[in-house]
Amino acid sequence: MAQAFASYQALATYASGFGLGASLIVAIGAQNAYVLKQGLMRRHVLLIVSICAAIDMTLIALGVGGMGVLIQHSPLLLTIVRWFGAVFLFLYGLRAFVAAWRGAGHLDASAVEGASVRTTVLTVLALSLLNPHVYLDTVVLLGAIGARNGWPGDVYFAFGAMSASVVWFFTLGFGAQLLRPVFERDISWRILDGVIGIVMWSIAASLLP
Repeated sequence: MAQAFASYQALATYASGFGLGASLIVAIGAQNAYVLKQGLMRRHVLLIVSICAAIDMTLIALGVGGMGVLIQHSPLLLTIVRWFGAVFLFLYGLRAFVAAWRGAGHLDASAVEGASVRTTVLTVLALSLLNPHVYLDTVVLLGAIGARNGWPGDVYFAFGAMSASVVWFFTLGFGAQLLRPVFERDISWRILDGVIGIVMWSIAASLLP
């Protein structure tokens, strides 16, 4: 009976981590917008979603392991990341708006090689790490809640949150191809780039003091 209760408790804790992790990750953001667009273009999708998931898993592990407490007491670190993130997101948003304005021929970009692996990796890292909200969500919030479960509950909670990240990014990246018929029209790409630009600038504005 005790073993059955322990198994149920572990499953419940895992589900709790999965649910909270999913609720934080699914929200539309710079990272998700980039994954969606690259998924539509079929550019380095496996590499991109793997990096995004790996970053989330690492940050969640650090948070549950106690890094969240350190970040809460390091306002200077968050301030530095906030300003770098705001500048980067502003420039990336500007690029998206320019692409939306040009429009013609943008869809043909899916037929060429596109960005190099190095550029793609650097872009994913920047979008993922130059956003203080990422640390507040994964390291501080998930870390604090997960740590309350004690050992081994914190491990089950962390694995649940990590699983949510993996499921979401792989679904978004590879599932985006189901929307390709919609984006065969140039107007659809204009709208997508416009939305991406708005998302990037909105997040950049939210990072400013």
